[in-house]
Amino acid sequence: MDKTLADLIRISNITGKDPALIQGGGGNTSVKTPDGKFLYIKASGTDLKNMNARAGWCKLRLAPVLAIMKDKSIAKLGAQPREAKIVKHLLLACTDKASVASRPSVEAHLHAMLDNRCVIHLHPVAVLSFACARNGEIELKKLFKKIENHKLKIKNVSPPLWIPYAHPGFALASQIAKLLADYQNRFGKKPAVLFLQKHGLIVSAHTPDAALKLLRTVINRCKGKLKYPKAVKAKRPNKKIVAEIKQCISEALFKATGKHTVIKYFYDGQIAAFCRDKNAKKLLTPPALTPDELLYVNGPAMWLDDCGPKKNTRRLNSLIKKGKTPPVAFLVKSVGLFVAAPVRVAPAVRDIVKNSFVIRTNAFRLGGICALNKAEQNFINRWEADAFRKKLATGTPAGV
Repeated sequence: MDKTLADLIRISNITGKDPALIQGGGGNTSVKTPDGKFLYIKASGTDLKNMNARAGWCKLRLAPVLAIMKDKSIAKLGAQPREAKIVKHLLLACTDKASVASRPSVEAHLHAMLDNRCVIHLHPVAVLSFACARNGEIELKKLFKKIENHKLKIKNVSPPLWIPYAHPGFALASQIAKLLADYQNRFGKKPAVLFLQKHGLIVSAHTPDAALKLLRTVINRCKGKLKYPKAVKAKRPNKKIVAEIKQCISEALFKATGKHTVIKYFYDGQIAAFCRDKNAKKLLTPPALTPDELLYVNGPAMWLDDCGPKKNTRRLNSLIKKGKTPPVAFLVKSVGLFVAAPVRVAPAVRDIVKNSFVIRTNAFRLGGICALNKAEQNFINRWEADAFRKKLATGTPAGV
């Protein structure tokens, strides 16, 4: 196997197995060949942990990927035709005959513009707790103010760069390109650590080991300032009660949407602890925090004090009338988490919801929760790239 591909598979499998670092099928990794001519990158919508020698990645020619950001005709297009054209450019840059069903990450140009060979872009709980907080940028600057190379034990690491939120895809890449240029003028090189508001973290280094080490260092420094709710020992609710609530949620969803949905039930110490939090309902009031939470869960879990189907049907109908998609996760007081999603997706929804508990709790402490606004949500809901990811995640054939 090509060593560059082997390096990509290694860093992808290591990071993809940790649910605290990813959200669903989100996140991407890349490694450039030593000659700087090619880029191996994760395929869109696939899981990092499942990448192997045969699937989960694409090989791109670097020059045409970098040319995307310089193409003025692309910049002049509207959002939807622009993103579609970028997908075509990325497919044309592939050397491995990528198909529509297996295409390179739409963030390939972000990876290409960074100088370091190994790039890891994830959505860690520890970082999102800051990135989704109103005072997140200020708190991160304090946390990394005295970033010293000998303490990090990583050579040539300069201060992290904060990236204000921008629509995913070309808009985000354009904003990062400008900020990278300004940063390089100040420090004489591009940053190895980027914090993306309401999005995640990017770290890069010249070797896989250095990139993984830098990732662990950043995560540990962030974790040191956070509070993680202690899991409680709680007796599992009566099976009859759980079955009745499943039926009530299913009935409410059918009356509101006309669709039958499988309901899965989850309960553990972390879910029990959040259910008991006096601020739980308040913390779940702000809308989706990140593109992943919107894509997989349609926003935060809906808090239910009770499960009367009539009452909850009215709530769901109210959301639908406002143009919103009904949630797929429901947190029932004193009972647990219920997920209305295909069996293969339900565990990912559960993990994203549990991660959101931690992010929302800490963001609230760090000046308040900073969620996606209506315009940001509308863009993601209409974005073809996220629709493609969702089809892959749910098992819907591409093109349907």
